[in-house]
Amino acid sequence: MNTTDLKGKWNELKGKLKQQYADLIDDDLLYEEGKEDELYGKIQQRVGKTKEEVKKMIDDL
Repeated sequence: MNTTDLKGKWNELKGKLKQQYADLIDDDLLYEEGKEDELYGKIQQRVGKTKEEVKKMIDDL
């Protein structure tokens, strides 16, 4: 998923991620343009997956 897709669908994806991973909080899922790597890092820490796994997880939603 590229940055434009991520930005456009983020609210929908955020809800799905919170349903799947209860450990994620709103602050973890705060999308700021240009800070995608930070976002992936926060999710990665919470769910214990690699960055590639997190990206795939988001793509699969």
